[in-house]
Amino acid sequence: MHKNRKGLLSALVGLMALAALILPNLSSAAASVGGPRSQAPSCAAPERPKSKGYDSATRHDVAFNKLFRHCFTTVDGVQMHYVIGGTGPKTMVLLHGWPENWYAYRGIMPKLLPGRTVIAVDLPGLGDSTGEPHDYAAATMATYVHDLLDRIGKRRHVELVAHDIGAGVAYPLAAKYRSQVDGLFMIDFPLVGKNLRFADFSNVSFHFLFNQQSPLAEQLVTGREKQFFNYFYPTFSHSPNVIPSPGSVREYIRTYSRPQVLHGGFEFYRYWHQDELDNNRLEQKPLTIPVRMISEQGFLNVMLSGARGTTPAATGAEVAGAGHWLAEEAPQRIIDEIDAFYPAR
Repeated sequence: MHKNRKGLLSALVGLMALAALILPNLSSAAASVGGPRSQAPSCAAPERPKSKGYDSATRHDVAFNKLFRHCFTTVDGVQMHYVIGGTGPKTMVLLHGWPENWYAYRGIMPKLLPGRTVIAVDLPGLGDSTGEPHDYAAATMATYVHDLLDRIGKRRHVELVAHDIGAGVAYPLAAKYRSQVDGLFMIDFPLVGKNLRFADFSNVSFHFLFNQQSPLAEQLVTGREKQFFNYFYPTFSHSPNVIPSPGSVREYIRTYSRPQVLHGGFEFYRYWHQDELDNNRLEQKPLTIPVRMISEQGFLNVMLSGARGTTPAATGAEVAGAGHWLAEEAPQRIIDEIDAFYPAR
Protein backbone atom coordinates (compact mmCIF):
# COMPACT_ATOMS: atom_id res chain seq x y z
CA MET A 1 0.00 0.00 0.00
CA HIS A 2 2.81 2.36 0.95
CA LYS A 3 4.61 1.58 -2.32
CA ASN A 4 1.44 2.27 -4.32
CA ARG A 5 0.98 5.63 -2.64
CA LYS A 6 4.62 6.48 -3.24
CA GLY A 7 4.25 5.49 -6.90
CA LEU A 8 1.13 7.59 -7.31
CA LEU A 9 2.85 10.55 -5.72
CA SER A 10 5.80 10.19 -8.07
CA ALA A 11 3.49 10.01 -11.06
CA LEU A 12 1.61 13.11 -9.89
CA VAL A 13 4.85 15.08 -9.56
CA GLY A 14 5.79 14.02 -13.07
CA LEU A 15 2.44 15.14 -14.46
CA MET A 16 2.76 18.52 -12.74
CA ALA A 17 6.19 19.02 -14.26
CA LEU A 18 4.82 18.14 -17.68
CA ALA A 19 1.93 20.57 -17.22
CA ALA A 20 4.37 23.33 -16.37
CA LEU A 21 5.98 22.82 -19.75
CA ILE A 22 2.75 22.50 -21.70
CA LEU A 23 0.49 25.20 -20.21
CA PRO A 24 2.52 28.22 -21.36
CA ASN A 25 2.34 26.86 -24.87
CA LEU A 26 -1.39 26.35 -24.51
CA SER A 27 -1.71 29.97 -23.41
CA SER A 28 0.17 31.11 -26.48
CA ALA A 29 -1.95 28.89 -28.68
CA ALA A 30 -5.11 30.37 -27.18
CA ALA A 31 -3.80 33.81 -28.00
CA SER A 32 -3.05 32.96 -31.61
CA VAL A 33 -6.02 31.01 -32.92
CA GLY A 34 -5.64 29.79 -36.46
CA GLY A 35 -4.19 26.37 -35.84
CA PRO A 36 -0.92 24.87 -36.97
CA ARG A 37 -2.07 24.89 -40.61
CA SER A 38 -2.88 28.59 -40.62
CA GLN A 39 -1.07 30.63 -43.24
CA ALA A 40 -1.24 33.73 -41.03
CA PRO A 41 1.86 35.24 -39.45
CA SER A 42 2.59 34.29 -35.86
CA CYS A 43 1.48 36.67 -33.12
CA ALA A 44 4.08 39.06 -31.74
CA ALA A 45 4.66 38.21 -28.05
CA PRO A 46 1.32 36.35 -27.77
CA GLU A 47 -0.67 36.49 -24.54
CA ARG A 48 -3.53 34.50 -23.06
CA PRO A 49 -6.74 36.39 -23.95
CA LYS A 50 -8.66 38.05 -21.12
CA SER A 51 -11.83 38.32 -23.17
CA LYS A 52 -13.89 35.14 -23.20
CA GLY A 53 -15.57 34.19 -26.44
CA TYR A 54 -13.30 36.35 -28.57
CA ASP A 55 -13.38 33.73 -31.35
CA SER A 56 -17.11 32.96 -31.12
CA ALA A 57 -17.78 34.14 -34.66
CA THR A 58 -14.73 32.46 -36.22
CA ARG A 59 -14.09 29.30 -34.17
CA HIS A 60 -15.66 27.01 -36.77
CA ASP A 61 -14.84 29.17 -39.80
CA VAL A 62 -12.34 26.96 -41.62
CA ALA A 63 -11.64 29.50 -44.36
CA PHE A 64 -10.97 32.25 -41.84
CA ASN A 65 -8.70 30.14 -39.66
CA LYS A 66 -6.64 29.15 -42.66
CA LEU A 67 -5.90 32.76 -43.53
CA PHE A 68 -6.12 34.73 -40.27
CA ARG A 69 -5.14 34.54 -36.63
CA HIS A 70 -6.42 36.18 -33.42
CA CYS A 71 -3.69 37.85 -31.36
CA PHE A 72 -3.44 39.69 -28.03
CA THR A 73 -0.75 42.11 -26.90
CA THR A 74 -0.83 44.45 -23.89
CA VAL A 75 -0.11 48.11 -24.58
CA ASP A 76 0.07 50.51 -21.63
CA GLY A 77 -2.30 48.47 -19.48
CA VAL A 78 -4.78 47.59 -22.25
CA GLN A 79 -4.71 44.11 -23.76
CA MET A 80 -5.22 44.85 -27.45
CA HIS A 81 -6.96 42.32 -29.67
CA TYR A 82 -6.15 42.20 -33.35
CA VAL A 83 -6.59 39.81 -36.26
CA ILE A 84 -3.71 39.33 -38.68
CA GLY A 85 -3.35 37.59 -42.03
CA GLY A 86 -1.15 37.65 -45.09
CA THR A 87 2.58 38.02 -45.56
CA GLY A 88 2.69 40.62 -48.31
CA PRO A 89 5.15 43.53 -48.15
CA LYS A 90 2.39 46.13 -47.79
CA THR A 91 0.81 46.59 -44.34
CA MET A 92 -2.88 47.48 -44.29
CA VAL A 93 -4.44 48.36 -40.92
CA LEU A 94 -8.23 48.29 -40.56
CA LEU A 95 -9.92 50.33 -37.81
CA HIS A 96 -13.61 49.77 -37.11
CA GLY A 97 -16.44 52.09 -36.12
CA TRP A 98 -19.24 52.17 -33.54
CA PRO A 99 -21.10 50.03 -32.66
CA GLU A 100 -18.90 47.44 -34.35
CA ASN A 101 -15.56 45.69 -33.87
CA TRP A 102 -12.91 44.23 -36.18
CA TYR A 103 -15.55 41.85 -37.59
CA ALA A 104 -16.98 44.71 -39.67
CA TYR A 105 -14.25 43.89 -42.21
CA ARG A 106 -14.60 40.10 -42.09
CA GLY A 107 -16.33 39.91 -45.47
CA ILE A 108 -13.69 41.87 -47.38
CA MET A 109 -10.48 40.91 -45.56
CA PRO A 110 -9.61 37.83 -47.68
CA LYS A 111 -9.80 39.89 -50.88
CA LEU A 112 -7.39 42.46 -49.45
CA LEU A 113 -4.67 39.86 -48.79
CA PRO A 114 -2.86 39.62 -52.15
CA GLY A 115 0.41 41.53 -51.74
CA ARG A 116 -0.45 42.66 -48.22
CA THR A 117 -0.30 41.89 -44.53
CA VAL A 118 -3.76 42.81 -43.21
CA ILE A 119 -4.28 43.74 -39.54
CA ALA A 120 -7.78 44.43 -38.19
CA VAL A 121 -7.64 46.02 -34.73
CA ASP A 122 -10.20 46.18 -31.94
CA LEU A 123 -9.85 49.75 -30.67
CA PRO A 124 -8.83 50.19 -27.01
CA GLY A 125 -11.80 49.54 -24.72
CA LEU A 126 -13.88 48.05 -27.55
CA GLY A 127 -14.41 44.63 -29.09
CA ASP A 128 -12.25 42.06 -27.34
CA SER A 129 -9.59 44.54 -26.27
CA THR A 130 -9.61 44.54 -22.46
CA GLY A 131 -8.61 47.23 -19.98
CA GLU A 132 -9.26 50.89 -19.30
CA PRO A 133 -7.34 53.32 -21.54
CA HIS A 134 -6.15 56.62 -20.07
CA ASP A 135 -9.04 58.38 -21.84
CA TYR A 136 -11.08 58.02 -25.00
CA ALA A 137 -9.82 61.02 -26.96
CA ALA A 138 -9.03 59.99 -30.53
CA ALA A 139 -5.45 61.24 -30.16
CA THR A 140 -4.98 58.94 -27.14
CA MET A 141 -6.48 56.00 -29.02
CA ALA A 142 -4.09 56.72 -31.89
CA THR A 143 -1.12 56.35 -29.57
CA TYR A 144 -2.34 52.92 -28.43
CA VAL A 145 -2.67 51.78 -32.05
CA HIS A 146 0.74 53.25 -32.90
CA ASP A 147 2.37 51.42 -29.99
CA LEU A 148 0.63 48.17 -30.93
CA LEU A 149 1.89 48.40 -34.51
CA ASP A 150 5.34 49.22 -33.21
CA ARG A 151 5.33 46.02 -31.14
CA ILE A 152 4.16 44.01 -34.13
CA GLY A 153 7.08 45.48 -36.05
CA LYS A 154 5.00 47.62 -38.44
CA ARG A 155 6.85 50.90 -37.94
CA ARG A 156 6.72 52.25 -41.50
CA HIS A 157 4.62 52.17 -44.68
CA VAL A 158 1.30 51.52 -42.93
CA GLU A 159 -1.81 51.98 -45.07
CA LEU A 160 -4.83 52.97 -42.99
CA VAL A 161 -8.44 52.02 -43.76
CA ALA A 162 -10.87 53.32 -41.16
CA HIS A 163 -14.65 53.51 -40.76
CA ASP A 164 -16.71 55.79 -38.53
CA ILE A 165 -14.96 56.51 -35.18
CA GLY A 166 -12.05 54.43 -36.48
CA ALA A 167 -11.48 57.26 -38.95
CA GLY A 168 -11.48 59.66 -36.02
CA VAL A 169 -8.58 57.63 -34.59
CA ALA A 170 -6.83 57.14 -37.93
CA TYR A 171 -6.41 60.87 -38.57
CA PRO A 172 -4.37 61.70 -35.41
CA LEU A 173 -2.45 58.46 -35.99
CA ALA A 174 -1.44 59.76 -39.42
CA ALA A 175 -0.83 63.31 -38.17
CA LYS A 176 1.20 62.42 -35.06
CA TYR A 177 3.23 59.53 -36.49
CA ARG A 178 3.93 60.71 -40.01
CA SER A 179 6.86 58.42 -40.70
CA GLN A 180 4.68 55.38 -39.94
CA VAL A 181 1.69 56.07 -42.20
CA ASP A 182 1.63 56.13 -46.02
CA GLY A 183 -2.05 56.91 -46.62
CA LEU A 184 -5.39 57.66 -45.01
CA PHE A 185 -8.55 56.04 -46.41
CA MET A 186 -11.65 56.98 -44.41
CA ILE A 187 -15.19 55.66 -44.67
CA ASP A 188 -18.27 57.67 -43.71
CA PHE A 189 -17.16 59.83 -40.80
CA PRO A 190 -17.58 63.57 -40.09
CA LEU A 191 -14.03 64.41 -39.04
CA VAL A 192 -14.19 67.44 -36.76
CA GLY A 193 -11.53 70.14 -36.84
CA LYS A 194 -11.02 73.47 -38.54
CA ASN A 195 -13.46 72.73 -41.39
CA LEU A 196 -16.19 70.92 -39.46
CA ARG A 197 -17.50 71.40 -35.93
CA PHE A 198 -19.56 68.97 -33.88
CA ALA A 199 -22.30 71.62 -33.69
CA ASP A 200 -22.59 71.52 -37.49
CA PHE A 201 -24.03 68.00 -37.53
CA SER A 202 -24.99 67.09 -33.95
CA ASN A 203 -28.71 67.13 -34.83
CA VAL A 204 -28.39 64.79 -37.83
CA SER A 205 -28.87 61.67 -35.71
CA PHE A 206 -30.23 61.07 -32.20
CA HIS A 207 -27.21 59.02 -31.12
CA PHE A 208 -24.65 61.84 -31.41
CA LEU A 209 -26.10 63.55 -28.34
CA PHE A 210 -27.64 60.49 -26.66
CA ASN A 211 -24.30 58.68 -26.50
CA GLN A 212 -22.77 61.65 -24.69
CA GLN A 213 -25.19 61.44 -21.78
CA SER A 214 -23.24 59.98 -18.85
CA PRO A 215 -24.21 57.74 -17.16
CA LEU A 216 -27.75 57.87 -18.60
CA ALA A 217 -26.86 56.10 -21.86
CA GLU A 218 -25.37 53.14 -19.98
CA GLN A 219 -28.30 53.01 -17.56
CA LEU A 220 -30.87 52.91 -20.36
CA VAL A 221 -29.06 50.40 -22.60
CA THR A 222 -27.54 47.99 -20.06
CA GLY A 223 -29.55 44.77 -20.14
CA ARG A 224 -31.27 45.98 -23.32
CA GLU A 225 -28.29 45.80 -25.67
CA LYS A 226 -30.07 43.45 -28.07
CA GLN A 227 -33.11 45.72 -28.39
CA PHE A 228 -31.04 48.88 -28.75
CA PHE A 229 -28.62 47.62 -31.37
CA ASN A 230 -31.22 45.63 -33.31
CA TYR A 231 -32.98 48.98 -33.74
CA PHE A 232 -29.80 50.92 -34.48
CA TYR A 233 -28.24 48.84 -37.27
CA PRO A 234 -31.14 48.81 -39.76
CA THR A 235 -31.90 52.46 -39.04
CA PHE A 236 -28.60 53.48 -40.65
CA SER A 237 -28.71 51.04 -43.53
CA HIS A 238 -30.22 51.39 -46.99
CA SER A 239 -30.82 47.63 -46.91
CA PRO A 240 -32.40 47.30 -43.45
CA ASN A 241 -33.47 43.68 -43.85
CA VAL A 242 -30.04 42.49 -44.93
CA ILE A 243 -27.31 44.71 -43.50
CA PRO A 244 -25.51 44.13 -41.25
CA SER A 245 -25.85 40.37 -41.52
CA PRO A 246 -27.41 38.46 -38.60
CA GLY A 247 -24.01 36.94 -37.85
CA SER A 248 -22.42 40.37 -37.65
CA VAL A 249 -25.16 41.68 -35.36
CA ARG A 250 -24.73 38.72 -33.00
CA GLU A 251 -21.00 39.36 -32.86
CA TYR A 252 -21.39 43.08 -32.18
CA ILE A 253 -24.04 42.53 -29.50
CA ARG A 254 -21.77 39.95 -27.85
CA THR A 255 -19.00 42.48 -27.39
CA TYR A 256 -21.18 45.49 -26.57
CA SER A 257 -22.91 43.45 -23.88
CA ARG A 258 -19.62 43.61 -21.99
CA PRO A 259 -20.09 46.55 -19.54
CA GLN A 260 -16.61 47.90 -20.27
CA VAL A 261 -17.25 47.91 -24.02
CA LEU A 262 -20.70 49.49 -23.78
CA HIS A 263 -19.23 52.25 -21.63
CA GLY A 264 -16.17 52.64 -23.87
CA GLY A 265 -18.29 53.05 -26.98
CA PHE A 266 -20.23 55.90 -25.42
CA GLU A 267 -17.02 57.47 -24.13
CA PHE A 268 -15.73 57.91 -27.67
CA TYR A 269 -18.64 60.31 -28.26
CA ARG A 270 -18.11 62.15 -24.97
CA TYR A 271 -14.61 63.10 -26.12
CA TRP A 272 -15.73 64.49 -29.47
CA HIS A 273 -15.30 68.09 -28.31
CA GLN A 274 -11.74 67.29 -27.23
CA ASP A 275 -11.15 65.69 -30.63
CA GLU A 276 -12.28 68.93 -32.27
CA LEU A 277 -9.68 70.89 -30.28
CA ASP A 278 -6.94 68.32 -30.91
CA ASN A 279 -7.65 68.14 -34.65
CA ASN A 280 -7.69 71.92 -34.96
CA ARG A 281 -4.16 71.89 -33.62
CA LEU A 282 -2.96 68.95 -35.71
CA GLU A 283 -4.47 70.38 -38.90
CA GLN A 284 -2.21 73.41 -38.71
CA LYS A 285 0.32 71.15 -40.45
CA PRO A 286 -1.43 69.55 -43.45
CA LEU A 287 -0.84 65.90 -44.24
CA THR A 288 1.42 65.17 -47.20
CA ILE A 289 0.11 61.63 -47.73
CA PRO A 290 -2.89 60.78 -49.95
CA VAL A 291 -6.27 61.16 -48.21
CA ARG A 292 -9.61 59.85 -49.45
CA MET A 293 -13.14 59.82 -48.01
CA ILE A 294 -15.88 57.41 -49.10
CA SER A 295 -19.38 58.27 -47.90
CA GLU A 296 -22.85 56.80 -47.88
CA GLN A 297 -25.44 58.26 -50.20
CA GLY A 298 -26.27 61.90 -49.46
CA PHE A 299 -23.41 62.78 -47.11
CA LEU A 300 -20.32 63.32 -49.25
CA ASN A 301 -20.26 67.12 -48.90
CA VAL A 302 -20.09 67.11 -45.11
CA MET A 303 -17.71 64.13 -44.94
CA LEU A 304 -15.34 65.52 -47.54
CA SER A 305 -15.35 68.92 -45.86
CA GLY A 306 -13.96 67.31 -42.71
CA ALA A 307 -11.41 65.30 -44.67
CA ARG A 308 -10.13 68.40 -46.44
CA GLY A 309 -9.26 69.85 -43.07
CA THR A 310 -6.43 67.30 -43.01
CA THR A 311 -5.21 68.34 -46.46
CA PRO A 312 -6.87 70.40 -49.22
CA ALA A 313 -5.89 67.64 -51.66
CA ALA A 314 -8.24 65.07 -50.08
CA THR A 315 -10.55 63.39 -52.56
CA GLY A 316 -13.89 61.68 -52.06
CA ALA A 317 -16.68 59.61 -53.55
CA GLU A 318 -20.26 58.78 -52.64
CA VAL A 319 -21.69 55.28 -52.93
CA ALA A 320 -25.16 55.45 -54.43
CA GLY A 321 -27.77 53.30 -52.73
CA ALA A 322 -25.59 52.53 -49.71
CA GLY A 323 -26.02 53.44 -46.07
CA HIS A 324 -23.51 53.69 -43.24
CA TRP A 325 -22.34 50.05 -43.17
CA LEU A 326 -20.44 50.32 -46.43
CA ALA A 327 -18.15 47.31 -46.04
CA GLU A 328 -21.28 45.12 -45.93
CA GLU A 329 -23.68 47.14 -48.05
CA ALA A 330 -21.24 47.69 -50.91
CA PRO A 331 -18.30 45.32 -50.29
CA GLN A 332 -17.03 45.11 -53.85
CA ARG A 333 -17.14 48.89 -54.25
CA ILE A 334 -15.10 49.31 -51.07
CA ILE A 335 -12.58 46.67 -52.20
CA ASP A 336 -12.23 48.39 -55.57
CA GLU A 337 -11.79 51.79 -53.93
CA ILE A 338 -9.15 50.44 -51.51
CA ASP A 339 -7.25 48.68 -54.30
CA ALA A 340 -7.30 51.81 -56.46
CA PHE A 341 -6.09 54.00 -53.58
CA TYR A 342 -3.52 51.48 -52.31
CA PRO A 343 -2.27 49.40 -55.26
CA ALA A 344 -1.12 46.06 -53.85
CA ARG A 345 1.78 45.81 -56.28
